[in-house]
Amino acid sequence: MRIGLWNVREREHFRLVRQLGATGVVYWSLAPSEGESAIDLLDLVALRSRCEDAGLEFVAAENLGFRTRFYDPIILGLPGRDQQIDAIAASIRNLGRAGIPYFGYHWMVDPKAAGSNPVFSTSLTTRTRGGALVRSFDLDLVRDAPLFRDREYSEEEMWGNYEYFIKAIIPVAEEAGVTLSLHPDDPPIPHFGGIPRLFRSFEAFQRAMEIADSPNWGLTFCLGNWALMGPGVLEKGLRYFGERGRICYIHFQAVRGTPERFTECFFEEGQCDFLEVMRILKELDFKGYMLPAHGPILEGDGGVGEGPHSHCYSVGYLQALIRIVSG
Repeated sequence: MRIGLWNVREREHFRLVRQLGATGVVYWSLAPSEGESAIDLLDLVALRSRCEDAGLEFVAAENLGFRTRFYDPIILGLPGRDQQIDAIAASIRNLGRAGIPYFGYHWMVDPKAAGSNPVFSTSLTTRTRGGALVRSFDLDLVRDAPLFRDREYSEEEMWGNYEYFIKAIIPVAEEAGVTLSLHPDDPPIPHFGGIPRLFRSFEAFQRAMEIADSPNWGLTFCLGNWALMGPGVLEKGLRYFGERGRICYIHFQAVRGTPERFTECFFEEGQCDFLEVMRILKELDFKGYMLPAHGPILEGDGGVGEGPHSHCYSVGYLQALIRIVSG
């Protein structure tokens, strides 16, 4: 089991990551260069070299250019989806050529037509222990939100769009030697803004795996979202998909609450038993990366996203869990 970190870009932070004992980096929302439709091979090679110079592995690229609504035509079956699929296919081929093993993606539509973030939050500044800042979601505050797009979409329509996409992209991933890594819906509620949320249950991921029917289909197993799916669902999913080698990497995200109302929190305050998760991973002989995700913003972190202090806390916590289960 290895520890990685999310979206670390500065060289000074690279050194800290390595000093903490983390060995991998996942890049989040890499965007194509201006005027290009796909992630450039030379850019990927340069990023990989930067990581390796610091003793780190470039593990995955996630969520290509989400702020430009990169996935909307595909997810909603709109005109232009074939062109977007072609762009993702070209990016995946370049990931393979650059030796990057995973492409992380989601099946969420952002609420704003101009493009924002498909991970819904009602606050990014909820106060928790000692004044640390965390993300929270309360459906009651946005239950009457207007439609995100021009109409309501059905669940089977969304499944049809997913099948169209995955059948087109899986052969490309197989040829490139890249595994597609699907993230759960966040939050895992049935629908929002007139758009169904498919990936909110164990059965949904099982159905998607059967549609793909390929060893190059896998999961970004986000513990926070899985913990919100109900008692025992996380452990069931971890064992089922882990035994089949379908877990690409794991997001260690701690939450308290329900899909309709939850708050992210420190690891030891969450409703997921991280020590039990680590024991299951040990039983499964899991050799992938574990990445702290959505950690509290601590004093000195700068106030926008996780920073060095949060990473020190999170990586230290995971290092301790690994030590415990390793005897």
